[in-house]
Amino acid sequence: QVQLVESGGGLVQSGGSLRLTCAFYGNTFAFYVMGWYRQARGKERELVATISSGGGTNYADSVKGRFTASRDNVQNTAYLQMNSLKSEDTAVYYCNAYPINRAQDYWGQGTQVTVSS
Repeated sequence: QVQLVESGGGLVQSGGSLRLTCAFYGNTFAFYVMGWYRQARGKERELVATISSGGGTNYADSVKGRFTASRDNVQNTAYLQMNSLKSEDTAVYYCNAYPINRAQDYWGQGTQVTVSS
């Protein structure tokens, strides 16, 4: 079984930065694509970024150039570096682990990011 534990959320002023961490507890971290999602109040959950085991990334247009996903396959940890934050980035952020064999996926507990204008 897998557990994901997120940290790093908080309150930041517009233009500031935060770094989210997703610690993966379980087996075969390298066989999972790691994703970052967010859900703003009253809105649907949306995909923010993905990162494959080899480090290939994809980003939503709204965060491209500002957010960077990374991972450490030795420490079993995924990161989301968020720069130039805007009030529109305010949301609960969730990490997700999706195995390459398309079996059970897993979700972190979510961490609140609030950007003040």
